[in-house]
Amino acid sequence: MSDGSAEVTGQGFDPDSDATNSPQQREELLLAPYAMPSARSRGRVHPESADRYRTVFQIDRERIIHCAAFRRLEYKTQVFANHQGDHYRTRLTHTLEVAQVSRAVARRLGLNEDLVETIALGHDLGHPPFGHSGEQELDRLMESHGGFNHNRHALRVVDLLEQRYADFLGLNLSWEVRESIVKHYGCFDEPALAEFEPDVPPTLEAQLADIGDSLAYDSHDLDDGLRSGVLELADLREVAIFARSQESVRKQQGSDVPRRVLIARTISGMIADQINDLVATCIERIATDNIDSIEAVRAAPGNLLHFSKVMSGEKAQLQAFLQDRLYGDPHCVRVSQKGKRMIAALFEEFVREPAQLPREFLNRCSEIGRERTVCDYIAGMTDRYCVQEYERLFSPHRNDPGRLS
Repeated sequence: MSDGSAEVTGQGFDPDSDATNSPQQREELLLAPYAMPSARSRGRVHPESADRYRTVFQIDRERIIHCAAFRRLEYKTQVFANHQGDHYRTRLTHTLEVAQVSRAVARRLGLNEDLVETIALGHDLGHPPFGHSGEQELDRLMESHGGFNHNRHALRVVDLLEQRYADFLGLNLSWEVRESIVKHYGCFDEPALAEFEPDVPPTLEAQLADIGDSLAYDSHDLDDGLRSGVLELADLREVAIFARSQESVRKQQGSDVPRRVLIARTISGMIADQINDLVATCIERIATDNIDSIEAVRAAPGNLLHFSKVMSGEKAQLQAFLQDRLYGDPHCVRVSQKGKRMIAALFEEFVREPAQLPREFLNRCSEIGRERTVCDYIAGMTDRYCVQEYERLFSPHRNDPGRLS
């Protein structure tokens, strides 16, 4: 007589069976031939034993999500500073949107979703406080000491600055994820990075994450600009991709659709248009160039993933609009310049007297120099902590609370 439980047979799923639960075998079933399988990773600087249930890229993703640099993205500026409102994107929410867009495209192209999501989640780990203006200021201050670039600094974060393991510094990420950080948005010619083969295109997953970054920030910066009142709907009539999507929403929803709904559905339509164009263009390029393996991807004369000529033109028009009307808005410029001044003051003061640094950074001054040590410290700050450090050092009536956690 049955006790009501399901009978276990040889036809069922066995969670402990290597044949049914190998992540590498699942990849073989799902991935296109030009995708990057985890089984072919070049591995880690410090060898580790294979995990039975997770691929190297899945482990990398989890290491990034749990690291301190990832958490700090919550309080780093995207366009509008954290204190300016609770609904504006931060560097963290931007990162999550990049991961979502990139993974959605990866599934349609048959790419490795775990790898592309990992790359997307880690692509901004090296950003300093106050967005790109903070990066520009640190680069100016470090001009005579090797400069500063948030991509190169992200590699320092994952290779050296994160401290979560007893056997090595950093996160010990796979070669492919580290390569994607180095090759994010552009070529490089630095002897110290020669291991990443500067003349060889990265994986399609890395190429996709770069495009997902651009697609996400164009769209959400536009949304935040409209929410803030810096941008007006009427101004966007001249932007073809926005005007076309808005017209489509009005036809579907009616002319009296609420403003917030109109903006949300219009921007969603813009994202869909770009994704559809990207997928169609990439499938055509892959077929035309006979890209049938990861070796073919690496042997290509350049990146294979891109938008169509028409869509590239429309994106350029949108980006020019944002540069002029949003990033160049006097209020946004004032906020970014204020951040630059605080970073410059902190840098100069800590270099002048490094004994004010936390002990873990002070101890490194003799190893890598004052300037690089101070740069590492400031680059790791959130906007909020940067302001607090500035007030602690330069406000004559502020009580020093001691080291902040």
